Amino acid sequence: MRGVKALTLLAMLILIIAGGTVFFHHVEGWSWLDSYFFTVVTLSTVGYGELVPATPMGKIGTTVFILLGLGIFAVAIQQFGAFAVKKREEHTEWLIGRLGHRHHPDPEPDAANDPESPDR
Repeated sequence: MRGVKALTLLAMLILIIAGGTVFFHHVEGWSWLDSYFFTVVTLSTVGYGELVPATPMGKIGTTVFILLGLGIFAVAIQQFGAFAVKKREEHTEWLIGRLGHRHHPDPEPDAANDPESPDR
């Protein structure tokens, strides 16, 4: 099930980037590369400021794109991060099992001034 979720998020991310690229290419008249660059920079909230929409439709589209796309982008990043952490945990558990070690913390040694110490 995790695979389907990851593929769905990846597909949504690709679609929002492709949609933004096409939109800015046609509305602002930018090159495909500039449109793609602006889309990714806007979604990632980096915002270099190199490209700025000049048309009213471009400005309105950018605000809608930010509101829709940022949520999708944030969820995708969060999910991929959670997936990476889970994989690392699974690998660590496998490695510990493979090495035959079980983690048992050492009991704390008795304090020298412990009144219950058998040395007294």
